[in-house]
Amino acid sequence: MSSATTNLDAYWMPFTANRDFKAKPRVISGASGHHYTTEDGTKLYDTFSGLWTSGIGHCHPKIVEAVQKQVATLDYCMSFQTTNDKAIALAERITAMAPKGIDHCFFTNSGSESVDTALKIALGYHRARGEGNRTRLIGREKGYHGVNFGGMSVGGIVPNRKVFSAALIPGVDHMRHTLDIGRNAFSRGLPAHGIELAEDLERLCALHDGSNIAAVIVEPVAGSAGVIPPPAGYLERLREICDQHGILLIFDEVIAAFGRLGHAFGAERFGVTPDIITTAKGLTNGVIPMGAVLVRDSIYEAFMQGPEHMIELFHGYTYSGHPVAAAAGLATMDVYKEEGTFEQARGLEQHFEDLLHSFDDHKHVIDVRNFGLMGSIEMAAREGAPGARGAEVHKKCFWDENLVVRAGMDTVQFSPFLNSNPDEMEQSFAGIRRVLDSLE
Repeated sequence: MSSATTNLDAYWMPFTANRDFKAKPRVISGASGHHYTTEDGTKLYDTFSGLWTSGIGHCHPKIVEAVQKQVATLDYCMSFQTTNDKAIALAERITAMAPKGIDHCFFTNSGSESVDTALKIALGYHRARGEGNRTRLIGREKGYHGVNFGGMSVGGIVPNRKVFSAALIPGVDHMRHTLDIGRNAFSRGLPAHGIELAEDLERLCALHDGSNIAAVIVEPVAGSAGVIPPPAGYLERLREICDQHGILLIFDEVIAAFGRLGHAFGAERFGVTPDIITTAKGLTNGVIPMGAVLVRDSIYEAFMQGPEHMIELFHGYTYSGHPVAAAAGLATMDVYKEEGTFEQARGLEQHFEDLLHSFDDHKHVIDVRNFGLMGSIEMAAREGAPGARGAEVHKKCFWDENLVVRAGMDTVQFSPFLNSNPDEMEQSFAGIRRVLDSLE
């Protein structure tokens, strides 16, 4: 037994059933391309490309080289009142990829930090314009926006909120989620039914008066709740209502950005431009923690008032724009362009969709959902044991099929590599079928 496994009890693992895990640990010690390696040398195919993070494969040599070179050149630089060349270059690169009019970038270290930053920017923007009464924030049921207090408050996943409900920030409302298995089960791509759910925002505007609402935040495609694509026309209608009432629209693209939906940003895929975009994950291919918040020029300019020597936004992090992370981000953007990653991803979508929907008639499956290279297979819960089937699938895939899959309760989620090999995808789904067939 390795020292890592021997000392495992010291590690309090995130989003993990720690006691169950430590009874039979699943420890990764290496990775390359589309595979992980365990401590005993077993190769595992990664069906989730990290955690929605590593779309161009693990340990991509161009990114590895950039990180090694940067850490030996400039390991850290204070980002308060000074900066580094790589952060400047990366901000320019990703704003150039963003929808027209979104011209400014604020760096963070994670998706959770990006969300809280976006919420603070939204509140500060309205105050700077003399509308400090706009303090109310609107999220959505089943939404996931990280686990900091702002993101938890606008998020709508119950287990993430219930223990901390007394400390969630006030002035937050939620629209209904758009998961409607009764009408939309086994949809391929965008569900046909549910655009009327966008009217929840209009209802909240009527309740609070739209002039008191600062921002609405949604994932273009909800990820952590089990891959929930928006109904056709839903995002367009949210944009219309926000424009009507002067509300900022925030797209949480921590998952969707950088190829997951076949474009640099999900906003481009849907043809809907928000006012603020949050990112992380694919920004550095998961190699170094980093996030970013992208904002419209008008939002940035609203802060650029008053004496020029005064700080305009009292917000930031020790590692905002970290030079090594920024170097990883620049190399990642290079790979996306040089290898045609977004085009590769779009080319894989139909094959991925067909593989997923081959489970439509499986005895345990009640829904299959997909959009872009995001997908899920939802199983019926065992009576009295919700989540048990999903946990069993995860563990059996790991031990019996050499596959790493992610299960959220009884929903098995998929996030293929943007440059996946179709044969490997087929082999992985064949293994998943064997596991599902073995379940009681």
